[in-house]
Amino acid sequence: MERSTSPGGPRPPARAAALLAAAVTITAFCAADVLARSYPFGPRTRSVNDLGNQYVPFHAHLWDLLHGRADGGLLVNWQSGYGSSFLPDLGTYLSSPFALLVALFPRDRIDLAVYAVTVLKTASAAAAMAWLLLSLRPGRWWAAGLLGASYALCGWSVADASYNPMWLDGLIALPLLCLVGEWALAGRRRVLGVLIVALAWTANFYTAYMATLGAGLVLVLRLVLARPSRRQALVTAGRAVLTVALGVGLAAPLVTVVYFGTKHAYPGRVRQFAPVPGEDVAARLLPATYGFGSPALYVGITALLLALALPFHRAVPPRVRAGWTALVLAVALSLQWAPTHLVWHAFATPQGSPYRQAFVLCGLLVIAAWHALAYGPPDRRALGAATALLALITAVASRSELIRPSYTWPVLLLAVAGALGGLLLLGRTGQRGALAALAVALLLGAQLGETAATSAVATRLRLGHLDDYAPWGQRQDRQTAAVAAVDGWPRYRTDPGREQTVGNDPMLVGGQGAQYYSSLTSDVLSHTLTALGGGWTSRGRSVQSLDNAVTDVFFSVGARVHNPPDPHQKYLPGTGGPVSVTRQDVPPLVTVRTAPGTAPFGPSPYRNQELLLGSRVYTVPGRVVRDDAGQPVPAARVGTGHAKTKPTITARCPAGTQVNLWAPHYSGTARLAGASTPAARFRFELPRNRAAMEPLGITPASGRLTVELSPERPGRIPAGAVGCLDTGRLHTAAARLKATGATRVTVSDGTVRARLPAGSKGIAVVAAPRIAGWRCATGTGPARPAEDYHGLVAVPLDADSTSLTCTFHPPGLRLGGYVGAASLGVLVLITALTAVRRRRRAPAPPPTPSPREPVATAS
Repeated sequence: MERSTSPGGPRPPARAAALLAAAVTITAFCAADVLARSYPFGPRTRSVNDLGNQYVPFHAHLWDLLHGRADGGLLVNWQSGYGSSFLPDLGTYLSSPFALLVALFPRDRIDLAVYAVTVLKTASAAAAMAWLLLSLRPGRWWAAGLLGASYALCGWSVADASYNPMWLDGLIALPLLCLVGEWALAGRRRVLGVLIVALAWTANFYTAYMATLGAGLVLVLRLVLARPSRRQALVTAGRAVLTVALGVGLAAPLVTVVYFGTKHAYPGRVRQFAPVPGEDVAARLLPATYGFGSPALYVGITALLLALALPFHRAVPPRVRAGWTALVLAVALSLQWAPTHLVWHAFATPQGSPYRQAFVLCGLLVIAAWHALAYGPPDRRALGAATALLALITAVASRSELIRPSYTWPVLLLAVAGALGGLLLLGRTGQRGALAALAVALLLGAQLGETAATSAVATRLRLGHLDDYAPWGQRQDRQTAAVAAVDGWPRYRTDPGREQTVGNDPMLVGGQGAQYYSSLTSDVLSHTLTALGGGWTSRGRSVQSLDNAVTDVFFSVGARVHNPPDPHQKYLPGTGGPVSVTRQDVPPLVTVRTAPGTAPFGPSPYRNQELLLGSRVYTVPGRVVRDDAGQPVPAARVGTGHAKTKPTITARCPAGTQVNLWAPHYSGTARLAGASTPAARFRFELPRNRAAMEPLGITPASGRLTVELSPERPGRIPAGAVGCLDTGRLHTAAARLKATGATRVTVSDGTVRARLPAGSKGIAVVAAPRIAGWRCATGTGPARPAEDYHGLVAVPLDADSTSLTCTFHPPGLRLGGYVGAASLGVLVLITALTAVRRRRRAPAPPPTPSPREPVATAS
């Protein structure tokens, strides 16, 4: 087994290698964005998909927390989803130490802060891999630096993880966990190893799990190559398992909270894994290719040629050649086999890209490349065989649609020329001399050029494949100012608007609304808002604001911002206009109800709203759907057949009532004939989107109303689609709830306290979703799990109940705390026992002669 010649670890050149890897990575990363004219070096946004919808808003909320400006704390985020559990989101999106750096940036430069964090994470992964390579085997420090950059800028990193910054912690974790395995082999740095495991699992347990599997495979191979005795192998394996167990145990307070958060989250779509064709896998090994659902295995042509040359490199011991080649092939095959695919993804197929573990294979390719170079540059025979294999891979890849001829072939040819030229020169000249410097320059130039081009291509092509969002600008400035001007939390909520900018507007621009998008969006929130007529995207995990006067009353939304459509979204109408705010007098956050909330929700969102309000306020008339020629459509299907362009809905309602349309399976616009308000937009796309209920205007004096539809695709108008709201009755109901509601409400992180009117009877209802973890007490009574009032937090009241206290404890936090404390105790005990054992084994120092006695000298 190869080891560093330094007994304490890698020699000082490892530091130089790490610095070079980081410098090359930062240069190539930023150069790619310059080439792509992407933010912050150009007009193109980089906020695609979850980067704009989740990571930027969550980092904005973290900024607010760090500066003491957030509504809520570590336990409850009161800005999103009418009150959501925050610790699971923290552990999923924000627990990386790098995330704290956003506090150093201005609030309105949050996009730049996230970009800087992304660059630093990627550079750290490069430095960690360079350090690992020199720990596995001594070699040229500059070569370790270049290969470290190859790993950090692999296809998975630039194509997938660059807009999922939390995954980059797994990119850092893989080489660090491999270093922990090296320490387990040597029997040293146990405490540091446990801390690194804990840090990796805390930063992002999802990719840390994959990195742990990868590091375990590397350790197994190192043991096989070392050929220790059975006892030594078992001791090493036990040491490694104990290190991982203690590290994961220390991270348990966060890991268990995230785990139980997923158990209570709205279930996403269950997908079956289907491996991609072999030509697509081959294509993703090459530069300047892109595909969302295929494994991004690009590591640079130099690293790929070296990995392909390893089996033919005669200077490398046969066992080393066979071992690393077999491991790379085995992991590559495991990506395409359903059972091992499930193992890599913790036995749950992802809803997005199914190859999130690809960074592990990229790391193994780079380590294999290092072994091919650390024993000396491959000779012409090995390079010839590697070139032939690369040609075969290219021939297979040429059949893939992922190849971009205008990008891939020029970049590939130049990269092959630079890599082969550099490796051949290096083989002829050794480590010093002008030709050696030229070889290094060729390798460095080829790597910088092809990596920058590959990253730029991925950045450009992502914009055509994924939804995108503009960085912070005037729109967000106006939204923030409008919210701040009327914010009255916790006396009432301020909703930042139905016309959203991103999926988490409340965290980005302020306010306290229904809108919330997370992998951990609670099942009760999504189902409750859906039953009330709410819309969503991302198959139910991105719930939207509901512009409805009734829901605003019982959710205590006293101010609502109205935004024009986002001009960045090209599918929206290009109508501008000012930001406006409407106000209404609403009950407090805690109200008292007399009727129990045991009746289940029904199919009508109007009747469901009345259940929560406690009053009948809607007229739900029969509706007739007519086609373009004015003939009734029996199946109420529009956007197809004779109801394709101008179908209508007709109904009768009391004059002066507010007309609402609920059409969750309709996509297009709807306008109340004769109304001066703009047409309302509905978005439905099975199974991704569900359209929300929309207000259309006021019923005319005749009582006969006509809703004009403009469908975009086939859809259906349900029975009971029209609901006409009597605003007078609503104001009466709101006044009654306010009169019997709490006289004072205070909210601090995970605690809600309310003072109730004397003699309050029935059920106290907190206008927050009844997510798992709420416990409530009245007066001085004991705290009990909160009850459910149509999806909201509820507490039965006694005759003497004058106060209410509800506290939130995230499920899994107590269990995680116990596991973490036990792990810490075991670690301290093992460290103490080890120190005592070492002290006993240490030889006693020689006795010091007394100064009064003469010292004998040899004659």
